[in-house]
Amino acid sequence: MARTAEQSAAMTAATRSTVQTAAVRVFARHGYAASAIRDIAIEAGVSIGTIYRHYPTKDALYADLFDQALNGLVALTEELSGPGSPVETIQKFTARYLSGLTADDGAAEFMIVVNQSVTAGVPAASTARLHDAHRVMWRAFEDLIRRGRAAGEFGHGDPAQLTICYFAMLGGLTSIRVALGAEFAAPDVDVVLKLLTEGRTG
Repeated sequence: MARTAEQSAAMTAATRSTVQTAAVRVFARHGYAASAIRDIAIEAGVSIGTIYRHYPTKDALYADLFDQALNGLVALTEELSGPGSPVETIQKFTARYLSGLTADDGAAEFMIVVNQSVTAGVPAASTARLHDAHRVMWRAFEDLIRRGRAAGEFGHGDPAQLTICYFAMLGGLTSIRVALGAEFAAPDVDVVLKLLTEGRTG
């Protein structure tokens, strides 16, 4: 029986998702430059030809992953720039991030791949766009800290420095999660936020 257009589209989407997940794991383990399409095919359990039907080059596959990261950064920037309590906004994001780390769905590996964008061999076009999006997001986070301090929700400290330390902490937790695997235990949200809330007046 011939497949319907909907069935074919669903199979295509499923295969692309499998390839993307495998690519994330391979890139996270070996880095972009040292990874080959053959490695990704083995990880995904598909043929090399299957991958090439979806992605003509390794660069194209990597660019697809970076587009996902870019969209996520844009959405996060909008969330951080929205109305509402600054401390509650950051609490929600932190809880969501930590939950993603504990889930075995490749989220931690994906963040490792995104952070590898500064290494040699990564396509420059993807890197530039992603770095620009990061800078915009960081500025939104700094502004959120300033608003939170004015409301008495955060303690003292330079917003730019606190932003760097906050995301460095998340990056460190991500690396530990990948290293420890199922043994990883995420800290409580309040522990992570203590960097920002220590000495608050509200």
